[in-house]
Amino acid sequence: MFMKKIINDPHDVVPEMVDGLVRSYPSILEQVPDTLAMVRADKDSMKGKVGIVSGGGSGHEPTHAGFVGKGMLSGAVAGQVFTSPTPDQIYAAIKAVDQGKGVFLVVKNYSGDVMNFDMAKDMAEMDDIEVRRIVVDDDIAVKDSLYTQGRRGVAGTIFMHKVLGAAAQEGASLDDLEKLANAVLPNIKTIAVALSAATVPEAGKPGFELAEDEIEFGVGIHSEPGYRREKLRPSKELVEELLGKLDDEMHLDPNKQYAMLVNGMGATPLMEQYIFAHDTLDQLKAKNITPAFTKVGNYMTSIDMAGISLTLFELADPAWLKALNYPVETVAW
Repeated sequence: MFMKKIINDPHDVVPEMVDGLVRSYPSILEQVPDTLAMVRADKDSMKGKVGIVSGGGSGHEPTHAGFVGKGMLSGAVAGQVFTSPTPDQIYAAIKAVDQGKGVFLVVKNYSGDVMNFDMAKDMAEMDDIEVRRIVVDDDIAVKDSLYTQGRRGVAGTIFMHKVLGAAAQEGASLDDLEKLANAVLPNIKTIAVALSAATVPEAGKPGFELAEDEIEFGVGIHSEPGYRREKLRPSKELVEELLGKLDDEMHLDPNKQYAMLVNGMGATPLMEQYIFAHDTLDQLKAKNITPAFTKVGNYMTSIDMAGISLTLFELADPAWLKALNYPVETVAW
């Protein structure tokens, strides 16, 4: 199969992407010299505050750099496609955002990410930079996948970025952020469905094959397998499956508040995402639930995968809703 992509050399995809992103939004982003790390351009508003750094393999844009900016992340590190950034790159981002109050890391639960972020944390602590971290594991589809011990970190990570970013901007301490992250984490759950797999530029072919009329429930953001394949169904039935899994996990309650994220995986038109959102909101309404906060769009993609993920976030603390609505200056929120 011939691969059609708007690129130059497949080996140059990530550095050229990072350069193009930073130069397109110079009032928001700066690139740390000689790295693929990006940090906030508004240095003055970071003074005296805890830095927040996230990152991971490229191919999930606008995650992670799209959420760097005032009120959200302080820095993000881009690894090669679907590959964790190296510890020295993460360490460079930590040093670049440190304002003397420590740095908090938001890590998705993939073995390489966890290992490399932990190594960078150790390096920073040797330089007397205090670092804490949270490992996000919001994907309820499978317990263990190709790259994880336990559940994967997927689109719900964006809600973690948002809540922690608001708190940090308001002056929360490192201890405060760690406590907040640990409280938020068990309340965020995500599940996805794919219509087609992602094609990694250097591989030149999709990560898995689906028949023309086939879908796969529970796929991961690196084309990891899910839990079931079957024939394509109407949107309403896809929502019924995904929302049913989330309900089994979360025990949805009309007396509680929720935030909802419908996330496109890269190749799904917004038209289809809004239809899926329409059906999700209808089925939640049938349970006497109206989300207090909703987002629809491409927030954590898988290159050119066609599909959708659905995230629900139980807003157990009213302050979390306020944090979701907190004003930010980023490329993608």
